[in-house]
Amino acid sequence: MTFLRPDRFFRWSAAITIAMLMVSASARADERGALRERVRELSSTQNPMVDGAPIATILGITKLYELRSWEPVWTDPSMVRQLYDGVLQSAEHGLNPDDFHAHQLGARLDAGPAAGDPRYRADTEILCSDAFARLLVTLRFGKLDPSTFDTAWNFSREILNQNPVLAINGLLQSRQVSGAFEMAAPGVPKYDLLRQALVTYQDIGAKGGWPRVPEGDGMKLGSTGPRVVVLRYRLRVTGDFGGPTPANPEVFDEQLEAAVKRFQRRHGIAADGAIGPRSLEELNVPVEERIDQIRANLERARWVFRDIEDTFIIVNIAGFYLELVEHGERTWRTKVQVGKPYHATPVFKSTLKYAEFNPTWTIPPGILRKETLPAIRRDPSYLSRNNMSVVTTSGTIVDPATIDWAATTKGFPYMIRQEPGTRNALGQVKFIFPNKYMVYLHDTPSKGLFARAERAFSHGCIRTENPFDLAVHLFDDQGWDRARIDRVVESRKTSRVNLEKPVTVMLLYWTADMDEHGTVSFYKDVYSRDARIIRGLDEPFRIDPPAGAREAVEGRASR
Repeated sequence: MTFLRPDRFFRWSAAITIAMLMVSASARADERGALRERVRELSSTQNPMVDGAPIATILGITKLYELRSWEPVWTDPSMVRQLYDGVLQSAEHGLNPDDFHAHQLGARLDAGPAAGDPRYRADTEILCSDAFARLLVTLRFGKLDPSTFDTAWNFSREILNQNPVLAINGLLQSRQVSGAFEMAAPGVPKYDLLRQALVTYQDIGAKGGWPRVPEGDGMKLGSTGPRVVVLRYRLRVTGDFGGPTPANPEVFDEQLEAAVKRFQRRHGIAADGAIGPRSLEELNVPVEERIDQIRANLERARWVFRDIEDTFIIVNIAGFYLELVEHGERTWRTKVQVGKPYHATPVFKSTLKYAEFNPTWTIPPGILRKETLPAIRRDPSYLSRNNMSVVTTSGTIVDPATIDWAATTKGFPYMIRQEPGTRNALGQVKFIFPNKYMVYLHDTPSKGLFARAERAFSHGCIRTENPFDLAVHLFDDQGWDRARIDRVVESRKTSRVNLEKPVTVMLLYWTADMDEHGTVSFYKDVYSRDARIIRGLDEPFRIDPPAGAREAVEGRASR
């Protein structure tokens, strides 16, 4: 056996090390060169694609790798695995994994000999970076642009004080891909609970869904027959019925009645424990439609629950309720009445600034023209019966006897104001959050309508069942307890109280929602808005960057 002398060994070892480093540096240079050329090639293509996958963020990818001097990102297999797992888990957010190159990424996890080819590795880089950016932005802002669904939409969808390329590069340098996805999704319990509900209903769907309850006469406590058996099983699938099957399963017993009431409460139906047409309709909605309903509302949550305050008011238009959230916890809830479908309450965000006790109501022009003036022409006593005054634009009261009401079909130069009182359309208190739609929260004399399960009755404003309780919650720390409020109301004088700490108000539209116990509720789509969102979620992915994103990537100031 021949042994090298120590000095010769070290010289030989050093030479081998230098040669390996030279080969490594050369390989890295080849990779950088291949990546640069491939990105430039795709940038000059009208519809850039890799493995049949459209590359939606080629501009951002170019800027990313220019920033990195064309140094590859996705060289660690564990990072690619995290990316692939995150893409598959996007289904739990109601998204389509194929929007984020699931098929192409899966194929490249076990690439074999092709993985050594610089061009192949460049394509892998581009696919991974595009998938990462797509999913990150989608979890943060939603797949769809909410302003195209509601003209009143005014929630922020902007990237502020942050270059997205720098932000994405920083996230990639941390190598915590899965953590980046968790950070991008809405960090509120309602979103996480809705995700869990989606997984539950997806599992129900994978197991075949639930049976259809046959048509027939209504069922209630004491009813018998084979339809009762189907009903009990249907409610067991969704967890509404959890008890043992009785000795005679064809009998509608008290346990089944309790399960029916639970189901009815979860679906916005009057909880009488009996199966009528409305309950049967909701029972027989297929699981696929419920899954889509949850998906649509997860998308809505991505539009809204981003950088929100810890104290705010939410009105769920479709659910007919108002919630007060203080320091991140729901502290109060009440029923509301909202706009009829043809007087839909708009979805928008504003700031509640003051309350007015014993308000007057100046009738809006549309209602005045279409409803009030025709009523006065039919019945001259209409004004006095409803405590209304005719006033000029400066507020001067006009004697209605001096007006030719027949001529008002051609124009009306005055306003009509309803004076304070129990019959005032706004009740005895209103809460003002300035907006161009003249929409606000208020009391109402139509209190009997709160007993209805579905409460779309107004011209767009939100009638509140317990407005004085809301006033106490908002103004109590300013010295306005219920006794003081009652004294002001009894005075019949209009009084304004400013809120020292204005509160954000969000008018939202949720057809699937979660309570703090993780119970999912479904509400009727009274304004028929879900279908369009579901279609958008199912359409091929297209980049729809938030305001300021493209300008930031291009290094231009947004305007």
